[in-house]
Amino acid sequence: MFPYSDADVHHGTFPYVNLVLIGICALVFLYQLSLGGVGFLGGGGGIEARVFFLTWGFIPEELTRGEPYTAFAAGAITRSIETPVPTWGTIFSSMFMHGGFMHFAGNMMFLWVFGDNIEDRLGHVKYLFFYLFTGVVATLAHFAIDPGSQTPLVGASGAISGVLGAYLVLFNPFNRVKALVVLYIITVVEVRAVILLGLWFGWQLFQGLISLGLSSQVNVAFFAHIGGFAAGSLIMAALKMVSGEPLKPVNPRRTYEN
Repeated sequence: MFPYSDADVHHGTFPYVNLVLIGICALVFLYQLSLGGVGFLGGGGGIEARVFFLTWGFIPEELTRGEPYTAFAAGAITRSIETPVPTWGTIFSSMFMHGGFMHFAGNMMFLWVFGDNIEDRLGHVKYLFFYLFTGVVATLAHFAIDPGSQTPLVGASGAISGVLGAYLVLFNPFNRVKALVVLYIITVVEVRAVILLGLWFGWQLFQGLISLGLSSQVNVAFFAHIGGFAAGSLIMAALKMVSGEPLKPVNPRRTYEN
């Protein structure tokens, strides 16, 4: 099931920040392709693409050791992968990189559908800080589970998971999402966000639990998704409590009637 549009529109401001985030991710992905592929996370990619991943992706063991890797050897070729920013800086750079087309396209579809509503609710600047903060929490959740990993963590999934968590607190269970269901034919359905996001989070939690201790065999950072989702949910719940709003969402159809 692939969401592509809100069935109910909730935003009244133009989502400048959300579109800029999508645009940056797209430009970085095109640059990755220009290097000869998306890197070794998908089992392919040229040397330049691998160097790019190792230079700008977040590698947990670098933070654990307190010093970054400086060189990458591929056969007789040795290339510098010294990052021009501190290791913690790659937490941010890694948010705009992706490991493959489906990774990129899926993330951007979710951000396109859900991000504009959160930006409208928080405002442009606060939304940007919210997005980056939940991305940091997601990365640190992955780090806490596997601090010795030498595999670069890349992708906007953690930050977008924060957006999904916030959306669920704001609009569950009333809002509906249009999604494509691909079986023998492609069908368009409308599904409540609570069902779509609930199934998504349940799958992340299930996969995360069975992947414990198997990090070397898993290429998906499930606990980054879980951490980002939890952070987004808690932040939005806290903001609603501070502003005096009820935690139970208000039916948006009633809210926007004149």
